[in-house]
Amino acid sequence: MYSRYYTFKPKAVRLRKAGKTYGEIKKILRESISKSTLSHWFRDIILTKIQQGRLQKRVSINIKRAQIKAWAVNKKRREEYIQNVRDRVRHFPNELRRKKSAKIALAMLYLGEGAKTNGGSLMFGNSDPSVICLFLHLLRYCYDIDEKKFRCTLQCRSDQNIEKLEKFWSRMTQIPPSQFYKARVDPRTIGKPSRNLEYKGVCRIDYFSGEIFIELQQIVEVLYTGR
Repeated sequence: MYSRYYTFKPKAVRLRKAGKTYGEIKKILRESISKSTLSHWFRDIILTKIQQGRLQKRVSINIKRAQIKAWAVNKKRREEYIQNVRDRVRHFPNELRRKKSAKIALAMLYLGEGAKTNGGSLMFGNSDPSVICLFLHLLRYCYDIDEKKFRCTLQCRSDQNIEKLEKFWSRMTQIPPSQFYKARVDPRTIGKPSRNLEYKGVCRIDYFSGEIFIELQQIVEVLYTGR
């Protein structure tokens, strides 16, 4: 095997002196010669700066191509994994059509993102529109809601357009702008341009009902204690 490979050495050396990479040399020779063998053949070759520059450029290009290929493969695997998980939980919305299950989901969501000490009303805030919409969907489904008791407060950065934010959140929440409190601008952001242009600030929902607050609180308590 070594003697057969050895017949390729002169051409391989010429290609190396021309500034070819190991991969290019193997491709031109159409032989799967090991890296150790090529290193042995090329150990005495001194490349010019131009040749070294070309090699470095080719290596960088090959690395970038490999990274792009790996990223595409990983993306596809990730998408397939997410789809498999989604298929497993696709029936979950059916569970929320039962009000008891929906109330448990609402209580758990409020436990994570809602205020716990404001006994006279619910106070729920998040920057993710999907979380806000889920909270409102569950709340409206589980209880006989008086839409006039809703209030919204936006917490945003100093360089954001408050009017546009209010229109966006009013559309997401189906709460009219007339029920929005004055937006609160974070003073720490003054003079600091926003990096994430998709950020819509934090939307805080207030709903004035101590009765619902207490019931959600007790659902959590019963689930925790088992009685």
